[in-house]
Amino acid sequence: MALSPTERRRLERGGRRAERIAAFWLVLKGYRILASRARTPVGELDLVARRGRLLVFAEVKARPTLEAALSGVTPTSRRRIEQAALLWASRRTDLAGCDWRFDVIAVIPGRPPHHLRDAWRPEA
Repeated sequence: MALSPTERRRLERGGRRAERIAAFWLVLKGYRILASRARTPVGELDLVARRGRLLVFAEVKARPTLEAALSGVTPTSRRRIEQAALLWASRRTDLAGCDWRFDVIAVIPGRPPHHLRDAWRPEA
């Protein structure tokens, strides 16, 4: 079912709000946000953060439940995020020595964000 332009804008605003909440949550945990909504030819990275030598590519999902948020990160979306991370990092030679991690941050109404660290590992 196609979304109306009004509904699409509402969902977009909600997604941006969730990304701001997730970024603030990461900053509170000692991460430094390097990029937000980073666009690459293969897709967008919601958040890229760094803490020490660790580079985190975080996918943010705003959903009514934790289960719905986690199921929103499909194998297809994981591959797209991995490819986008490779492209984004290839342009940042200053981050060449960093370890990588892929996280999911679920933003659920009325609850603190749920930060699932190391949510998946890229397939070899």
